Amino acid sequence: MGIYGKFDLFGLKKGEKVFQGPSLISLDAKGRLAVPTRYRDALRVQSDGHLVITAHPHRCLLLYPRSAWEPIRDAIMKRSGFDRNSTLLQGLLVGHADDVEMDGAGRVLIAPALRRFAEIDREVMMFGQGSHFKLWNPPAWEEQFKEIERLGADLIPAGMEDFSL
Repeated sequence: MGIYGKFDLFGLKKGEKVFQGPSLISLDAKGRLAVPTRYRDALRVQSDGHLVITAHPHRCLLLYPRSAWEPIRDAIMKRSGFDRNSTLLQGLLVGHADDVEMDGAGRVLIAPALRRFAEIDREVMMFGQGSHFKLWNPPAWEEQFKEIERLGADLIPAGMEDFSL
C-alpha cells in the first residue's frame, strides 16, 4: 500500500493510501470479512471505519471507504433516469450499496443479498484497486484471470498501446 502525492489518481486525495495487492480471506460464520491489518488504519483515517459495499456488473463486490464512494455515487445519480442503461447501473451500484462499519476487530459484515449476488460463501479474494477493493468469489476470480490470460496483449485498451510497465 503506497501513498499518493498528487491529487486524483484513482480518485484519491493527496496523501491518501493506495490500496493494492491480493488477499484470500475466510469469512466467519456470520458472513463477516476481516479486513487485512495492513489496510485497517488507512480505512479508519479516511472514513473513520465507515465503508460501503455494493454490487459490480462483473458479479463481484466493491468495497469503498465511504468518503471515496460518495462522489462516485453522486456522479452515478446525476445520470438521466430516462436512459435505460443509466437506470440499470444506478439500480445495481446505488440500489445495492450497503453502508457498513468496521468493528473493533477490523471486520465488516457482507450482507446476505450481496454474498448471494457475488456467489461468495466461505472465502473471498480481496484485491486493492487504488481507492477501493474488489471482492471476488475465488472460483469466479480464477475464471476472470483465465480471461485476462486468454486476452493477452488484446487486453490493452485503445490509447494505452505505448504505455510501459
